[in-house]
Amino acid sequence: MKPYPIPLLLLCAGLLSACATTQHTPATPPAPARVQDGLYPNPKTPGQPWIRVDNQKQSLTLFDAAGREMRHYTVSTAKNGLGEKVGSLQTPRGWHKVCDKIGEAAGENTIIYRRNITPWQYTPALHAEYPDKDWILTRILWLCGMEPGRNQGGDVDSYERAIYIHGAGSHVPWGKPSSRGCVRMKSPDVIELFRLVPLGTDVLIEETTG
Repeated sequence: MKPYPIPLLLLCAGLLSACATTQHTPATPPAPARVQDGLYPNPKTPGQPWIRVDNQKQSLTLFDAAGREMRHYTVSTAKNGLGEKVGSLQTPRGWHKVCDKIGEAAGENTIIYRRNITPWQYTPALHAEYPDKDWILTRILWLCGMEPGRNQGGDVDSYERAIYIHGAGSHVPWGKPSSRGCVRMKSPDVIELFRLVPLGTDVLIEETTG
């Protein structure tokens, strides 16, 4: 088998810590009220579009400014469940916002390493050679916590933990928790979400929508 260049081998070693950066006590906020059938207006910033990640259903839903569902995707959150602590490898709960967007011009399945676009592409064969790697692909929406002491600041800071919504490879068991803290999406889905979502968009991560 043709060897991969040294920089790629270094990249593969570094990817192990990408989203790994136990459980915190505050309860997940209740699901927002359903004003009328099919409408879920943003309870954090009224009149603005927002994203809701349902850990139990392993889904991500994008709502428009009126609360209408725009897109609904199957995702994969943390294998270790929900939690906010540094080093927990868990997906943090509560209100976040999209603070950075990375990879706008990258092709589908492009490997992103330390938030830099690389010339390398993910393939199932590459994953088979490095099965323990946490591949970050295609696009990153980097999340900031908005709740001090819960997911912002100290040892529970989602941004410092490098918690992303990001693309992942075909090996991911979609609809089941498998990540090291981030919210994984299929590459075509994260490309679409990246295009639709502006910086500053509110994101709620919770146990279940009920």
